[in-house]
Amino acid sequence: MDAPFWKTKTLEAMTPAEWESLCDGCGKCCLSKLEDEDTGEIYWTSVGCRLFDADKCRCSDYANRLARVPDCVGLTPKNVRTITWLPKTCAYRLVAEGSDLYWWHWLVSGNTETVHEAGISIRGRVKAKETDLAEPDDYFDFMLDDEP
Repeated sequence: MDAPFWKTKTLEAMTPAEWESLCDGCGKCCLSKLEDEDTGEIYWTSVGCRLFDADKCRCSDYANRLARVPDCVGLTPKNVRTITWLPKTCAYRLVAEGSDLYWWHWLVSGNTETVHEAGISIRGRVKAKETDLAEPDDYFDFMLDDEP
C-alpha cells in the first residue's frame, strides 16, 4: 500500500484538492486572536469570525472569505511555516514540520466527525461573533487561558 500523500509530498507539491483536504475542520483558525504588541504573544478568544458557522464548524462563505473579511488569512505553503498562531494540532503546521496527522484527523480516521468527537474542534465553544462586539476592548471578555 502506498503512503498517504501528506507523508510523501511537500505542501508545495500538493494538488489543490490535497491541500484543501488537510483542513481538519477544527475551526480554530476562525477564532479571533489577540496579539501582545510588545511580546508577540498570542491570546485566544472564544469569538468567531463573522462568517463562521458554529454548528458546522466551517466558514459559511469559504470561496469569498478573503474578499468579505479583510483580516482573514488565506493559508499557503509559504505562510503556514511562519504563522505563529496556527493551532498546535493544525495539519498544515504538522505536515510543514514533518510530523504526522493525529488519529482523529478525517484523512486518518475516514470520518469528519472524529475531530469533534475527540474534543479538538471549537464546536459548541464559540461564545460570540465578532459582529456582536461593539468595541475592540470587548474581546478581552472572551479571552481564553490557552489554545482551545
